[in-house]
Amino acid sequence: MQLTKITFILTFLTIFICTTYGQGYKNPVIPGFHPDPSICKVGDDFYLVNSSFEFFPGVPIFHSKDLVNWEQIGHCLTRPSQVNLEKIGASGGIYAPTIRYNNGIFYMITTNVSDKGNFIVHTKNPAGEWSEPVWLEQKGIDPSLYFEGDTCYLTSNPDNCIYLSEINPITGEQLSPSKAIWTGTGGRYPEGPHIYKKDGLYYLLISEGGTEYGHKVTIARSKNIDGPYESNPANPILTHIGKEAQMNPIQGTGHADLTQANDGSWWMVCLAFRPQSGLHHVLGRETFLAPVNWEKNAWPIVNGNGIISLNMEVPTLPLQPIKKSLSTNFEEDELGFEWNYLRNPNLNNYELNSKKGSLRLKATPILLDDVDSPTFLGRRQEHIQFTATTKMELFNAKNGDEAGLTVFRNNTAHYKILLKQDDTGKRILALSYRLGELSHTISEIKIPRGSVYLQVKGENDYYSFAFSTNGTDYKFIDKLDVRYLSSETNGGFTGAYIGLFATSKNKTTNAYADFDLFNYLPK
Repeated sequence: MQLTKITFILTFLTIFICTTYGQGYKNPVIPGFHPDPSICKVGDDFYLVNSSFEFFPGVPIFHSKDLVNWEQIGHCLTRPSQVNLEKIGASGGIYAPTIRYNNGIFYMITTNVSDKGNFIVHTKNPAGEWSEPVWLEQKGIDPSLYFEGDTCYLTSNPDNCIYLSEINPITGEQLSPSKAIWTGTGGRYPEGPHIYKKDGLYYLLISEGGTEYGHKVTIARSKNIDGPYESNPANPILTHIGKEAQMNPIQGTGHADLTQANDGSWWMVCLAFRPQSGLHHVLGRETFLAPVNWEKNAWPIVNGNGIISLNMEVPTLPLQPIKKSLSTNFEEDELGFEWNYLRNPNLNNYELNSKKGSLRLKATPILLDDVDSPTFLGRRQEHIQFTATTKMELFNAKNGDEAGLTVFRNNTAHYKILLKQDDTGKRILALSYRLGELSHTISEIKIPRGSVYLQVKGENDYYSFAFSTNGTDYKFIDKLDVRYLSSETNGGFTGAYIGLFATSKNKTTNAYADFDLFNYLPK
């Protein structure tokens, strides 16, 4: 009888805990090229933003109830008047944003490194339109805001040091001189500063070491917001640079932000990357989540030992899964938020026909190789193993016109499978690449006119390309090495996109391509 009572009590406690709190989650919580996460909480809602660089719209914004399941609700920068990306180089444009909330207003502060520097936009509805930018005097990248009552403080990192000033967040006016407050612990590139107040002390969280394998998060605190700041003796509080994490499938942990849930628990979002095919990472820097133990008057401790994993077996907030569609038949009135253009697009070259279920891309004499805005729509590669398929047809083409599917890193690193037409009017399916100064067509196959299915499969070491004329029987063409699209090969701060495009080598063209579906399926 006693054993039965104990069993009943244990069962009841297990059910209570599992229904009150979630148990475990998988990292990354926002996969693919979603770097430099910043987070804020309003009520029981969490909002998160990421860097976007040369892609438009700028600064994707996500919403969550549980910190694990995130849904993109829009972008902060949706108009050319907010973000000038005209002919900027790869990995230029919009760097690390910060999102904060105060007195009914959301603020997003970021840097356009290819324009006038740091600026702020604001809104009362984060899923709606944001204001025009106000530009700031204080320089440096990775700007952040801290509100205390009606006072707003700005931090950023000019001169490899964290600086602080008081500003008006609506007008951008600087109200006090910029003051240097901390240089970090000696690591390269002290950046990504965020200020929090807890137990009467100001905590300054930053990243050091560069956004590479030596990345780390450090923290300091002070009785006064402008310092002096005392470094945590246990710094860094998050890093995978040590031998304990040298075989961890997550590397480059850093650039973090903290938030506290309504149950009192503390959490950290950070960026990191997942190497594949040796020490190469292709997907870009992604958004990861870690629990934080932050006792009164103590320093925060991230996941017990400053190391995170893909499978986080820790208690969570009550989980609220979100159904996500990774594919489209173009029957919606608007494209999903996951789709991006390159730089500021000419929207006249894109036509979504929801009644016919097709997306029309008009070819222009701007190539994927150009530092410009070709007719291109892409979505981030979010999984190492995946299959992407599109059905398309090319119209009014002459020699020099082409359209198809691309695995795109930047203008000097991309693979593409495409339709084109030769001088004799024959329809050609081709597989080609651009890698640095090297451009080459691997295969050309004559195919009949009509719709064709183009497909790319991603694996750990290779992208495999195939096509079909009936959507069922696919013919393998060739495979290409993923390492040539990696950050280690190309540098920069972005990740791989799977894109649709239509381009021309002719000064004028009437060619266009209709895409009837796009399926993206993780393995």
